[in-house]
Amino acid sequence: MRIKSLVAAMAAVTSLAPIAAQAQAQENPWMVRVRAVDVLFQNGQSSTVQDLDVKAQNRWIPEFDVSYFFTKNIAAELVLTWPQQVNIYGNLGAGQQNIGKVTALPPSLLAQYHFTDLGAFKPYVGLGVNYTIFGNRQNFPALGNAVQVDNSSVGVVGQVGMDYMFDKNWGLNLDVKYATMSTNVTTVQGGTNLGKLTLNPWMPAVGVTYKF
Repeated sequence: MRIKSLVAAMAAVTSLAPIAAQAQAQENPWMVRVRAVDVLFQNGQSSTVQDLDVKAQNRWIPEFDVSYFFTKNIAAELVLTWPQQVNIYGNLGAGQQNIGKVTALPPSLLAQYHFTDLGAFKPYVGLGVNYTIFGNRQNFPALGNAVQVDNSSVGVVGQVGMDYMFDKNWGLNLDVKYATMSTNVTTVQGGTNLGKLTLNPWMPAVGVTYKF
């Protein structure tokens, strides 16, 4: 009788295991991070853009991202900020000088794999797409506002990072991303292509992690 009761109890526990596993997978699926990011533009150039040595100036930007964990290892991350002003420099015969400014809004969406068997140390890798929207596209007073850049840029973004969790909620985040990003420079009248500015920034970052 005791054996039958034990078998019945084991069967009941076994039947509940998938439910428990599903509940564990659904536990705390959301994570947010706030980062300070150093945007390091690579500034490749072609044609007239190269002749003028047109470059985007490196700058620090704030970043906020939201991650959703489908399992303990697989997550999607949406990387956000607000439109950031980027200074553009060029050589107009008297050395490098500020020729204008554009704004850039560069959200990214990445799929991530998180390594979870290293205790508080939780490294991850990610791959996704970056979509950068350029604003104030004709703001180049040193060139008579006769040129403009594209509306947007679509490219690939890769990521390597780690969270070090101090407890189940709070952690320190270190992250490096690389995005392919470029824009054509054209004349406002007629749309003549003057060349391409290939930005392709490296984006090392440090921040704070909070897991719900």
